[in-house]
Formats: sequence, C-alpha cells, structure tokens
Amino acid sequence: MGESDTERKVVKTYVPAHQKERWREHADELEMSQSEFVRLMIQAGRRDFDLGDEAAEADTEDETPRVDDLEDRVFDVLDDDYCSWDELVEALTDDIEERLENTLQCLQRGNRIRYSGRHGGYTIQEDDR
Repeated sequence: MGESDTERKVVKTYVPAHQKERWREHADELEMSQSEFVRLMIQAGRRDFDLGDEAAEADTEDETPRVDDLEDRVFDVLDDDYCSWDELVEALTDDIEERLENTLQCLQRGNRIRYSGRHGGYTIQEDDR
C-alpha cells in the first residue's frame, strides 16, 4: 500500500441533531469516539455485517485501532471551535476516571482483582497470577 493509500483525510457530513445524539450515545456505550463509531458503522454497512460486541475486530485491515483514536477524538473536541491546551486535556481525559472505576468494579466482580484498604490499593487475585 502506498503512502497515499494510508493518508488520513477529514470527511464532514451533516445529520439531524437527534441522530447525532443517538450516535454519540451508542459510541459512548462502545467506549469509542464519534469519528471511530461513524467510520466503523460505514465499514459495517459496506460489508453488510452486524458489529455486535466484536466492533474492535470488525475491520482487520484498518490501521486505526480503537485504542489509538486520539486524532479522531481531538477533531471531535475541536468540532468548529477553539480550545486551549488545558481544555483539550480535560475533554480528552474527562471519562478516564469513570471508565477506570467501571473496569475496576467489573474486575472485582469477576474476582480477578481485589482491593485491600490495609495494603492501600488494588492487587491481582492470586489465581490470576
């Protein structure tokens, strides 16, 4: 694949506000940016398959994994407005505490980690080591 084949370009579209809100909610449920969500939905539609829980693995040829979508998230935050460095950092990290808390709760429910106040933190359950 040549350099021009992997070069990323911005695509803009306009949708009704209620539709964008539904897309945002669904993207949040999948823990991905709006850009990532729209890109995956378009790819899914073009391939005519259901993404289900396998959204991250839907497009194995795509070079933009979910964990590396910072560029897309920056575009989402800026979305026709100016932001300072601090505003960008806050917008891009605002959900990390909630996501971490949810992840820790899931891991504790699954007995994969435990919290010990006596030891001052979390640790992996012995049977998972």
